[in-house]
Amino acid sequence: MTDLDPLRRHLRRFGRVLLGYSGGVDSALLAVVGRQALGPDRFLAVVARSASYPEAQWRGAVELARRYDVPLLEVETGELADPRYLANPTNRCYFCKTELWSRLHDVALARGFDSVIDGTNADDVGEHRPGLQAAAEHRVCSPLVELGWTKARVRLASRTLGLPTWDAPAAPCLSSRVMYGLTITPRRLRQVEDGEAFLRELGVTGDLRVRHHGARARIEVAPEQVAMLRAKWTGVAERFEALGFDAVELDPAGYRRGGLLALAPRSPA
Repeated sequence: MTDLDPLRRHLRRFGRVLLGYSGGVDSALLAVVGRQALGPDRFLAVVARSASYPEAQWRGAVELARRYDVPLLEVETGELADPRYLANPTNRCYFCKTELWSRLHDVALARGFDSVIDGTNADDVGEHRPGLQAAAEHRVCSPLVELGWTKARVRLASRTLGLPTWDAPAAPCLSSRVMYGLTITPRRLRQVEDGEAFLRELGVTGDLRVRHHGARARIEVAPEQVAMLRAKWTGVAERFEALGFDAVELDPAGYRRGGLLALAPRSPA
């Protein structure tokens, strides 16, 4: 069991709070605990809609907010109109988060909120996360970091509350599946989304990535999922061909975070 009172007390220090909400493990916990601690008049979860945000994740985020009576606002974001984002450099997330936090900052000002917060946890701080710079520039607070809460503690707290997200796999945006330097397009994002949805329908559970390498797709799953997927490979190959890929491969190394970063072109010294 995890004591949630420190998080509730901490959130009350922020006044009226607006949360950048994705429906993932971290922001889902903050949404529910924030609603409990602050009430519906002093707390608002804001979810951003764009082609880079998976439809299934949006549905889950909306359903969780409804189930726990979390005030929710949807806003459209325009990162796909930014040529810097579309160019897909290794700091792509900076441009996305700059767009997001600019929109949410405007909402906070218009509606009289004192603070904007996000779901960054203590484990995230040492990783390759260019979006954290954008958050800092827009004075976004990270309560989980401030309390030193790791992903494991967030999951335990979520389980204590009975949240359905407590054991959900990590779910970054669809653009994170596209090889760095390969232009982000709505079609490529749809290929990734449809490919992952198909694999879920086949029975793939846990961590899953369809990495977009242009004409080729590369699938990463947890080691225990490999045998099942190989047994169904003919259907997988046919489906990915129908999605527009010339070839599809099963990554023998399995799922790993930041798999595309190691393949990114290096800037000259």
